[in-house]
Amino acid sequence: MTPVLSVRNLKVEFPTRRGVLTAIDDVSFDIAPGEVLGVVGESGAGKSITGTAVIGLIEPPGRIAGGEVLLRGQRIDNLPPEQMRKIRGKRIGMVFQDPLTSLNPLYRIGYQLVETIRTHSSLSESAARKKALSLLEEVGIPAPDTRIDAYPHQFSGGMRQRVVLALALAAEPELVIADEPTTALDVSVQAQIIALLKRLCAQHGAAVMLITHDMGVIAETADRVAVMYAGRIAEIGPVREVIKAPLHPYTKGLMGSIPSLAHDSDRLVQIPGSMPRLTAIPSGCPFHPRCPRAFVPCPTFRPELQPEQSSQVACWLYHPFPVTAAAL
Repeated sequence: MTPVLSVRNLKVEFPTRRGVLTAIDDVSFDIAPGEVLGVVGESGAGKSITGTAVIGLIEPPGRIAGGEVLLRGQRIDNLPPEQMRKIRGKRIGMVFQDPLTSLNPLYRIGYQLVETIRTHSSLSESAARKKALSLLEEVGIPAPDTRIDAYPHQFSGGMRQRVVLALALAAEPELVIADEPTTALDVSVQAQIIALLKRLCAQHGAAVMLITHDMGVIAETADRVAVMYAGRIAEIGPVREVIKAPLHPYTKGLMGSIPSLAHDSDRLVQIPGSMPRLTAIPSGCPFHPRCPRAFVPCPTFRPELQPEQSSQVACWLYHPFPVTAAAL
């Protein structure tokens, strides 16, 4: 089965006065039809930049410096801007953290939905409005026939995010990229939006790339999870295995920092230090300055993702270190 999205050895760079900064370094993953891939990590790990690179919206002077992005086997990272614009919205839907960045405050939501539908289909205006009403009803907007003519500011945050979901699914895309879709919402509304996102994408048969820093959201929603650190994937595997038996020390630290109702503990586990800046990414394994299990090869040699159980992990603890003349 051809993956909906294949990212191969993706590298994203930002030229600056201090030199070229590498934000994404050799990232590869696939998303199958109907699958939800969660991408998790601390702020600065490279999650959002990866999603932005996939949809071709990296702000200049940033650029994709290497690798490939394939949608259903077709390479899209090297397409001209006009062709990429046709793919965005039609074949790739987007849900951003702040719904107000996706909605124009000057236009009624009905107009924005109808315009999106007509841009990517041959429907008449009346047919597009009928479909827009159906989408609003599907995402749980009460009384859609009256709310369709409201402006974005007349909706609550959770309702605005529902409208954005309707916009993202308007052209029935093959892939939906959701970048922190629930961060600005109340916890109860978060659960509703996540359940809605998962249900709608399953109904429409869309693959989902869910970018978040919240492991709880990943546990509830994703089929597989990719843990990112300093622009690289540290671990990727089925969500149950990664949560119950994490392999990489960084993943273990992330899981240990989540409060548990099952275990009475006075203190939460914390990972010492912070994510390195792009100007000072350590050599070898980028996590080694913070890692409680770092040993000889970690500061010098960078581990690659290797199969381990049902996952893949980039850590020297699981794979024999190749002793060469250069290592001695």
